[in-house]
Amino acid sequence: MLIGSPGSGKSTVGEALARRLDTDLLCTDTEVEKRAGKPISDIFLQEGEEHFRALEREVVAEGLRSWEGVIAVGGGAVLNEDTRKDLVDHHVVYLQVDFGEAAKRVGMDVARPLLSGNPRTQLRRLLNERLPVYEGLASVTVPTTEYHPEEIVDSIVASLPTGKAAQ
Repeated sequence: MLIGSPGSGKSTVGEALARRLDTDLLCTDTEVEKRAGKPISDIFLQEGEEHFRALEREVVAEGLRSWEGVIAVGGGAVLNEDTRKDLVDHHVVYLQVDFGEAAKRVGMDVARPLLSGNPRTQLRRLLNERLPVYEGLASVTVPTTEYHPEEIVDSIVASLPTGKAAQ
């Protein structure tokens, strides 16, 4: 189970980790878009954040119940109390990224609705708000700033409980 802020590398590292473990990746943001038939930004615009969070919660809960591979959870999914409770029995890897690096990776990404307006200011706000949650849920924290995805995967694999997948 991978958690972290926007720009922490959840999707990229998740893909590399799934390859390394010879399994599949469930990226909850991608699955939400697939089920809704539209990008997250359109869900936010047309149905609102509350609707998106309900879809996200459903995807995360199903994934935690039945997915056998790696799960990369959208950055805000961990704000849901039920999701936090569900994560207690899983190996949770917090992909930590410095603000400057996250801002560089995210850029002016208009597809990220929570970063609309002033993306740098919004990203800083999100990081400050979510940091205690990420840290509190983490079985292990793996820094991603200035590391290649394969180096990050090495750290994650080394942290896995014996005989256990990435969740």
